[in-house]
Amino acid sequence: MTTPPSPKIVVVGCGYWGSNHARTFSELGALYAVSDRHPDRAEALAAMHGVKAMAFEDVLRDPAVDGVVLALPPQYHADQAIAALEAGKHVLVEKPIALSVADARRVVEAAQKTGLVAMTGHVLRFHPAFEALEAMVAAGDLGSIRYIHSHRVGLGKFHAENDALWDIAPHDLSLILALTGEKPVSVRGVGSAMLNRLSDFAHLHLQFSSGVRSHVFASRLNPYRERRLTVIGSKAMAVFDDVADWNQKLAVYHHKLWEDDNGWQSEMVDPSYVDLPDGLPLTRECSHFLDCIRTGTSPRTPVSDGLAVIEILSEGTVRHD
Repeated sequence: MTTPPSPKIVVVGCGYWGSNHARTFSELGALYAVSDRHPDRAEALAAMHGVKAMAFEDVLRDPAVDGVVLALPPQYHADQAIAALEAGKHVLVEKPIALSVADARRVVEAAQKTGLVAMTGHVLRFHPAFEALEAMVAAGDLGSIRYIHSHRVGLGKFHAENDALWDIAPHDLSLILALTGEKPVSVRGVGSAMLNRLSDFAHLHLQFSSGVRSHVFASRLNPYRERRLTVIGSKAMAVFDDVADWNQKLAVYHHKLWEDDNGWQSEMVDPSYVDLPDGLPLTRECSHFLDCIRTGTSPRTPVSDGLAVIEILSEGTVRHD
């Protein structure tokens, strides 16, 4: 049986993350061209992968282009995503897909109107450790989920337009929404700005109608790196630690809890580690985008997921100390 040709993809934005996308789609045999508002940057990346550099307007007009990947400063994502969809191109747009709820809704409406694949770049949804954790939760292996908390902290990446909350928290919010399967009914956020007007620390507290509660802590002014998502269930607890070695990225704890005449008691046990298949999250995400274009199926991380995250971010930025 003849393998259908790969969709032709243009990566728009040739910075750090766009370069990663270009390399990945090149390895998948799908990179058609790259584009950037700085032509010299686009030419350099195009030469590296043996493809051409194109102006964005030419990308929209080229009938050979099947899809575009937008890895731009987020203030440009919404308008360019809508322009690409209206030009008949499938879209993978990096997070956040916009900087306002209204603009994110415009992207979702354009996707619904065109019927094209419109996917949000929530890359950690494609991490083998998270996929295994998601399957455990769905199967009831952890029991009823009571609490989910995430810590994503480190040093650096001080963006001019978006703070720690908008830059870092979308990763974990997308994971929490996937695990709960619902939007929060209550969001409370606090941000702290140390260097300038933009928050370098952010806390979000979420409450869901099912009774699950959650918090997210994000910081870009921290002396150590931490990338940890913890799920507390009635039967067991699980930790997705993306800084840990591959064979310890997903740990499951069956700590014992009981109540007696002296109150609640506990006994700690060593964790068990889940065996994970190999696979880079970005490669898996890009492959999924190509598969959706080929088959016409809906992506696992549609732009409506990106809108749900932005709704939380917008509600969570009301308080700053």
